Amino acid sequence: MGASSVACSRLPEFAMNRPLVVIYAAIVLDAVGIGLIFPILPALLQDVTHAENVATYIGIMAALYATMQFVFAPVLGSLSDRLGRRPVLLISLAGAAINYLFLAFAPSLWLLLLGRAIAGLTSANVSVATAYITDISPEQSRARRFGLLNAMFGAGFIIGPILGGALGDYWLRLPFIAAAVLNAGNLLLAYFVLPESRTPTHEKIDLAALNPLRPLRWVLTMKSLLPIIAIFFLLSATGEAYGVAWALWGTDTFGWNGLWIGLSLGTFGVCQTLAQAFLPGPAVKLVGERCTILAGIAGVSVALVIMAFATQSWVVFAIMPIFALGGIGAPALQSLATRQVDESLQGQFQGVLASVVSLASIAAPLGFSGVYFLVREQWPGAVWLSVIVIYALAIPVVLGLRLGKPETSTAA
Repeated sequence: MGASSVACSRLPEFAMNRPLVVIYAAIVLDAVGIGLIFPILPALLQDVTHAENVATYIGIMAALYATMQFVFAPVLGSLSDRLGRRPVLLISLAGAAINYLFLAFAPSLWLLLLGRAIAGLTSANVSVATAYITDISPEQSRARRFGLLNAMFGAGFIIGPILGGALGDYWLRLPFIAAAVLNAGNLLLAYFVLPESRTPTHEKIDLAALNPLRPLRWVLTMKSLLPIIAIFFLLSATGEAYGVAWALWGTDTFGWNGLWIGLSLGTFGVCQTLAQAFLPGPAVKLVGERCTILAGIAGVSVALVIMAFATQSWVVFAIMPIFALGGIGAPALQSLATRQVDESLQGQFQGVLASVVSLASIAAPLGFSGVYFLVREQWPGAVWLSVIVIYALAIPVVLGLRLGKPETSTAA
């Protein structure tokens, strides 16, 4: 019997609800914190740097967070296997609370950057929460509990921008204080209530396994996987544009305040959640995975063209269902990706995809922030046309995918 099975047997079924509440609360707060910063980050950076065009600073902060996450995620994952899930989750919650305190009170740019670096370094909430749920859940309950975990993240990401915008209009630093208090409360709850789910091991950590670039070396030995890797990179990169440019564009084009920025992001979150919940399955059945991916790209590209030329803010809300249609492509792409390799290599392949997404999260914010910095004075909406260019690069790769026999080589 494995360590996780032993740990699971020690937690009676009626006692599992309490740990799950703490885990789900951590996920909701993590998503709230991510969404909360979007509406007010431009105003905060303007207040700290006294610069009018802060697009470059936003890109740097996003890339810094992603870089720290990319480098230290393998370390935290290994520590959670060796020391247990609970201490790593506590470290992560403490890091989030410290980050928000930095954002709330930092008088200078370097302190803001230090806070984001700490947050990226300790951002293991989702991965550790997933491992924790796996530890305490019987196999037949895992799908339902993981589905609820995704729903909690979605709900938090809808609430976050609206809350951040509303509080930020009252006082620019208030959303960060609220987030710090909530994360500190969750830290205390986890400290006093959350039991350990895994028996810690005393094995030495394989230092070679902590190299975040190590999974990518495997791809070089399996050339047939490069197209799907390229698609993941390109589509992940497009998603970074909204975190960098949405609030800046809304303010510059429509004169939105924090609340309206938050409402627009929250509306998008609701529409995309509904689209991802109900449309991918029927779409894949009807036209297949490849066409579903292309339909998602087409839908979001149409919306981006309209946004680029929009002069009235109501247009943005009117096209949200079309914009959210892009969400159907991600589940279809994930399904298609799983068929590119044999079952025995799925774990290794998913590790590669996670690394690719992380690299896109580092490079794309710098690129899109640079584009917005250049186009802001003449035409802020032009940034959305740059996103379409990235989508256009992905289309021939999607069309050229070979859907044959999955790879079975175990080369590393």
